[in-house]
Amino acid sequence: MLVACLLTPLALAQGAAAFGHPERVSIVGYDGDAMEPFVSRDRRYLFFNNLNEPSVNTNLYWAERVDDLHFKFRGELTGVNTGALEGVASMDMHGNFYFVSNRSYDTTASTLYRGHFADGVISGVELVPGVSLAKPGIVNFDAEISADGETLYFVESQFNGRGEPQTARILFACRSAAGFVRDASSVAILKTINTEALNYAPSLSADELEIFFTRVGPDGPAIYQASRGSKSQSFGVPVRIEGISGFVEAPTVSPDGLSLYFHKKEGGHFVLYRVTRKAI
Repeated sequence: MLVACLLTPLALAQGAAAFGHPERVSIVGYDGDAMEPFVSRDRRYLFFNNLNEPSVNTNLYWAERVDDLHFKFRGELTGVNTGALEGVASMDMHGNFYFVSNRSYDTTASTLYRGHFADGVISGVELVPGVSLAKPGIVNFDAEISADGETLYFVESQFNGRGEPQTARILFACRSAAGFVRDASSVAILKTINTEALNYAPSLSADELEIFFTRVGPDGPAIYQASRGSKSQSFGVPVRIEGISGFVEAPTVSPDGLSLYFHKKEGGHFVLYRVTRKAI
């Protein structure tokens, strides 16, 4: 069921304030760092990666849903992980799986990949055509595919010589016959989202009328929400989700729009949490 079927326009406008009651998410059988969560469109699966640090081989993992707060660990995704970084999973309702990897960046200056998910296996892995500028120093380090698979929301960032992002803005590209084409309207539609701060880790509701993302402020990263009345309209002014505190990043919204998952640094490790809101 789409979020628009559950939430009125007023509720959408008040969406950020409505989220609260943070709860720890358990991945049964896994005790490592968990970052960049993504809940599949049918709610059956949780995808995530381990610690995203240069000293660690960052890989993609999956777990099966027991209930909203418990997932059973199933291990590494097959067919996708290498000795390079693999992370930031997303998937449309058709099983088309998207992720970020720096495996070929030295030769392609591109990081966005796709394949097809079935029973823990990713097949047909390839670079996503038409999104990357393929310019050294420009990095797409986050992306999310829309539920219908027609729109790819991604982050474009300028990195410095130390491998640190100096800018980060969210854009989108639309599906074409060959892959995707950057949409010229994305700058205007996302103008309230993209400030001088680092803005990244986008997550869209099933109907794409709400966006959740991370913005770095003076106190560190925080999670924001913005809404719009239709897909052709610009998003309204983002609001920080006050029900989420601490060092937090990478939101992912459930298919019904009532749960928001994210990672949080706690006791020196990254774990997953969820906040919820009520349907109106």
